[in-house]
Amino acid sequence: MRGRALALGVLLILPMAGLVLLLLVPSMDVMWEHPPSHFWLVLGVALLNVILGLLANEAARQREDPRLFLVSMALLASSGFLALHALATPGMVLAERSAGFVIATPVGLLLAAGFAAASAIALDERWSVRLRAWQGPLRAILAVLLLLWAAASLAELPPLDRAPLEERVSWVLALLPFGVLAYGFAAVRYLDLFRRRRQLLPLAVAVAFVLLAEALIAVAFGRAWHASWWEWHLLMAVAFGTILLAARQEYRRERSITEAFGGLYTERTLERFDERQRTALGRLTEALRRGDDLGVATEELRADGFTGQDITLLHHAAEELARVDGLLHRYLGTQLAERLHQEPAFGELGGSEREITALFADLVGFTSFSEGRQATDVVSMLNTYWGAVVPAIADGEGGVIERFAGDGLLAVFNALGDQPDHALRGARAALAIHDRTEELRQGREVWPRFRVGLNSGPAVIGSVGSEAQRSFSAIGDTTNVAARLQGVATPGGIVISAATLDQLGGRATVESIGPVDLKGKARPVETYRLVSIE
Repeated sequence: MRGRALALGVLLILPMAGLVLLLLVPSMDVMWEHPPSHFWLVLGVALLNVILGLLANEAARQREDPRLFLVSMALLASSGFLALHALATPGMVLAERSAGFVIATPVGLLLAAGFAAASAIALDERWSVRLRAWQGPLRAILAVLLLLWAAASLAELPPLDRAPLEERVSWVLALLPFGVLAYGFAAVRYLDLFRRRRQLLPLAVAVAFVLLAEALIAVAFGRAWHASWWEWHLLMAVAFGTILLAARQEYRRERSITEAFGGLYTERTLERFDERQRTALGRLTEALRRGDDLGVATEELRADGFTGQDITLLHHAAEELARVDGLLHRYLGTQLAERLHQEPAFGELGGSEREITALFADLVGFTSFSEGRQATDVVSMLNTYWGAVVPAIADGEGGVIERFAGDGLLAVFNALGDQPDHALRGARAALAIHDRTEELRQGREVWPRFRVGLNSGPAVIGSVGSEAQRSFSAIGDTTNVAARLQGVATPGGIVISAATLDQLGGRATVESIGPVDLKGKARPVETYRLVSIE
């Protein structure tokens, strides 16, 4: 980056070095007087920059951005007066040169320097609001000024009633330091903006302002129709072209005029637009998720001031978000996905302790069933089972599938929402698993059967893993015991702990199994076979 900055600095210094050389060695300052080339060069550059300025001005109006508005005014002022200068070309439009048209260029450059410096000043909200209110009047004032300048030049009204000195214009020399300092101040500020954002447009604007400052110096010292005089024409062309190419590059990436100038927006504009866009995108995505007609939402966006381009981009973004959101729901489950939507911080590493009921279900005889069968048949069997079991847990009782583990799963109740009856929900879900899988086994008696373990108690609910990859988890002795109880159950059976039975409050019909030694537990655990729930 330092090498590139140094190379850029050298390139920007070269025009001034060349100008000094031409002025010190007059024999090198060759003369080439060709009015058609001058006329079409000046007029073409001016018109292209007027278009660029108008596009930037419109983007500033739509985004209500004070910085971009002032940059657009700098472009319009310099290009507007440059277009008037084209009329100074003898024999093209007018028979003789008019003093007003000859000196139009430095007037435009000095006026643009003021706008450039103003755009680089960090305005507080109060001044930004005032400037937004003055955008229309300022555009009108500039247009009137150009018309009056053209009329006064054609009528040769004082002080534009005589041709200026060929070598230099005294008032340009007097105001030259102001213009150069104003452009320099603006260039430094836009370079700082480029360093912070690493976007192309702020760098292009900084380079353009340096070139316009050099053009102003060349205007003051260049000799008419000599190389030193042609230099400022080329400098202005390169300055405007730099911004134009950068804006074109941004447009190709963003496919939106307003977004093409995004690198110049103030922080406040970006924050305001991000919030506005985020709200609109959320409305569209929600409409897509519900399967609603987007026509109503689109009309609401138009009423809110979004352009056709904005709405098209928002539609594409909403469709992509809806697609990703659908995948998110499939992999995380509806409850967890909704929680992350509402509370993104919930996805951070860590967790909090909650009272839960854990359900662990596993297929008995899965290994022997898989032996000698095609893997696709085994997966088909599993997906058929999960197609019945998962809705019984998630939709029927509001449980959260913590994970699938091959032929088993761990579900948690009261993990996310407020479910004080989590033990009852877990018990009903366990019985539903039994009933639904038994129905599926009709005529498929070789299919393995589930056994289920239920336990209630505290667990830490949250995210574990790394910054690169993480998963939702319920961690603690409660889930470990549920897994061990599942191992105690017979095929098709449901075993619950005393803690779960206590929370069921007499609504469960159970058969006592008695104390059972479980791996990892210092003392035997009282266990019961769940028969039914009232």
